[in-house]
Amino acid sequence: MTEPATGVIDAVLDPAETDERAEPAWGAVVSLALGVFGLVTAEFLPASLLTPLAQDLGVTEGTAGQAVTATAVAGAIAAPTMAIVTKRLDRRLVMWGLTVLLILSNLLAAFASSLPVLLIARIMLGISLGGFWSMSAAMAMRLVPMRLMPRAMSIILTGVSVATVCAAPVGAYVGDIWGWRTAFMIAAVVGALALLVQIATLPKLPPAGVASFRTLFEVLKRPMIRVALLVVVLVASGHFAGFTYVRPFLEKVPALDIETISLVLLAYGIGGFFGNFAGGFMAERSLKTAVGLAPLLIAVAALLLLTIGASPAVAAIAVAAWGFAFGAVPVGLQTWLVRAAPDQAESAGGLMVATFQVAIALGAVFGGLLVDNAGVASAFAYCGIATSLAALAAFLLGPRSAT
Repeated sequence: MTEPATGVIDAVLDPAETDERAEPAWGAVVSLALGVFGLVTAEFLPASLLTPLAQDLGVTEGTAGQAVTATAVAGAIAAPTMAIVTKRLDRRLVMWGLTVLLILSNLLAAFASSLPVLLIARIMLGISLGGFWSMSAAMAMRLVPMRLMPRAMSIILTGVSVATVCAAPVGAYVGDIWGWRTAFMIAAVVGALALLVQIATLPKLPPAGVASFRTLFEVLKRPMIRVALLVVVLVASGHFAGFTYVRPFLEKVPALDIETISLVLLAYGIGGFFGNFAGGFMAERSLKTAVGLAPLLIAVAALLLLTIGASPAVAAIAVAAWGFAFGAVPVGLQTWLVRAAPDQAESAGGLMVATFQVAIALGAVFGGLLVDNAGVASAFAYCGIATSLAALAAFLLGPRSAT
């Protein structure tokens, strides 16, 4: 195993389960993508159903919005601890259990009669979400050869891209026609389908190594892990500080109507879908390029919006490019983390997910403070600075080997 301090992250855990695997288990990889689709769909539903949900439960929209906060907090706690709590269980059984938890959370939300019940349902979703994300990269590493790891992660993260494009508009439409509870019922059905495919395709995956809290700190001591987590903080906080306020920017600066804004946001989602595959393509060839180029493109998009974003065409292109770039981010970062700690991939994945969740919260809060005190442009300026620093860190301190 290469010493982590060298920055060359080409070690693997078990040749029998990585580069020597005779046939990649693509069916199992697709089953993980379906699970991700179900999780992200459920995560996004409250945003599109908030008004009728709040009215039905007899609470304010701001109070109902805490359902999103509950999911994020539970996910941040579950991500680094899931591998520890389930350290002696077959990873296939753990993944099945997390998907069952996803189904139960949607069913409980669909039948919730009060806000506390809804919050319990969303906490269950957060546990499933955090656990699933923390283990998905480690499982992918054991399902395909290491050289195909970026491709596998790209397929898994396709579930995020599709859910990003579909979940909010479909949820809003279903909620308007049949009620918000029906949307959660449909999300439960999606989770059940993912579970069936996982049962049919996931092979036995005994735990590879015993995780502990000590393991988390040992992984955190590795230089490449610390650099990767720094990039995560900069990219995630910058993105969510800026993109959270893209709609008010589009309304005020290029002065787009709501129909055009919807099309621009759709272009963002479609850009993310293709960016996901582009990120996998680049990561297979040059991991440093994949990790560094994506935040750099986000910085360029933010700069375009700040300088010539008054042009509707420029604003639309910049937002679509932003979506493309952010879609490529997780593939490179997940691959980087797993290759930096192949012997403790689950712990590394848990640290990344927890860091990402914290960075999302910090970015949203900081962006809100900037917007309230200095206008929307200040949030975009921070986004450009943070993502530029992320790109610089990736190019200067990032992995020197793609294989």
